[in-house]
Amino acid sequence: MRTNQMKARLQAGKPALGCSIMIPSPQMVEMAAHAGFDWVLIDMEHGTIGLETAELMIMAAEARGITPIVRPRNNSSAEITSVMDRGAAGVQVPHINTADDARRALAAVKFGPGDNRGLAAGTRPDSYGLAKAMPDFVREANSQSLTCIQLEHAKAIENVDALLAVDDIDVYFIGPSDLSQSMGHPGNPKAPPVKEAIEKTLARIVAAGKTPGMPATTDNLEQVIASGCRYIYTHLPKLFGAGAGAFLAKGRG
Repeated sequence: MRTNQMKARLQAGKPALGCSIMIPSPQMVEMAAHAGFDWVLIDMEHGTIGLETAELMIMAAEARGITPIVRPRNNSSAEITSVMDRGAAGVQVPHINTADDARRALAAVKFGPGDNRGLAAGTRPDSYGLAKAMPDFVREANSQSLTCIQLEHAKAIENVDALLAVDDIDVYFIGPSDLSQSMGHPGNPKAPPVKEAIEKTLARIVAAGKTPGMPATTDNLEQVIASGCRYIYTHLPKLFGAGAGAFLAKGRG
């Protein structure tokens, strides 16, 4: 198991800036790394990425020294464990509303007794069983893996204190789009009730000594960092659109 450089940045209180990629392309991961991002979000929930391609994208990230975090298709234990077994350094788990949801997601990431992540010989993150003793792999994997849970429903906001009490969650990510929809203002996270919910929840996360996360754009990145967020990503289409807009404006102006 590789050292999780992104997790180290977060533990040091430094922003970790990532790029979300929804299309199945290891080359895009390489480009994000060359561009200077700290990490990449391989988005299987909203994109067209399958498990085999996700593994190739993880391999590309490792080769270029960028941390691969995967958003699984849903919050089921099987979906979470399957991407961890392909070498993801961590997961951003969608639709976590209760403390039980959070504990179930965490158990799918970490090895341990009971219903925790299944331990199989010869998996990719274990160097196919060829590098070290399995107990050493288990210890390192549990130490280095990152668990981020998404708070993106009104119910999650109501339960934030219980969620914050769950041990070993690394990041509490607020999803503005789904939250706005859940609160009756679809696509408008700046609607006063949604904006207030986001601000209050961020403040509670920070006050609890935990790491909050949110998406950002060039226009609001400074504000997002000032709110206490350290786990931050932007979307690849946003970057493409901004660059294309600037280029076309100069060429057609």
